[in-house]
Amino acid sequence: MNQKRFIDFLVEAKKRAYAADEDNTSVRPLFNGSKQFEYQDGNYVYRDIYFGSAFFAGQETVEYEQQPIWSMVYSGGIAIPDVSREQIVSIYAFLRQALRLVPAAAPYRGPQHFENGQYTYKNAYHGTLERFYGEECIFVHGQKVYELRYSGGFIFV
Repeated sequence: MNQKRFIDFLVEAKKRAYAADEDNTSVRPLFNGSKQFEYQDGNYVYRDIYFGSAFFAGQETVEYEQQPIWSMVYSGGIAIPDVSREQIVSIYAFLRQALRLVPAAAPYRGPQHFENGQYTYKNAYHGTLERFYGEECIFVHGQKVYELRYSGGFIFV
């Protein structure tokens, strides 16, 4: 497997899945109550399956030649009580903007820092593509409104 090709695939898959403006990679989910996104290019298949909304948990996997080679698990969501549906929609729309900026140097979630209007996105991570963990947060006027933790890496059998 070519690592540069893998990274290019992973970045493109992330941009075209949950982060996409349109829901064009959503497929019929494997599990009841889940949401599932898939993207395929050549011998690579990306799959993102998650449960929930205001709070959610999920897993991303990449297969190469029908073998799982990389995975990331995550959980998090809205960090403030009594949030309206409109606020949730706005926070997650901003999150998608940040996730479309996924850097090839650290293709886990979004960039380390991104701002747009009242929203600020921060992503702190440790490790390498082989084994990593991190946390992303969204702030509105300095108040944390969203947080997510993630970890993952290459799968060695």
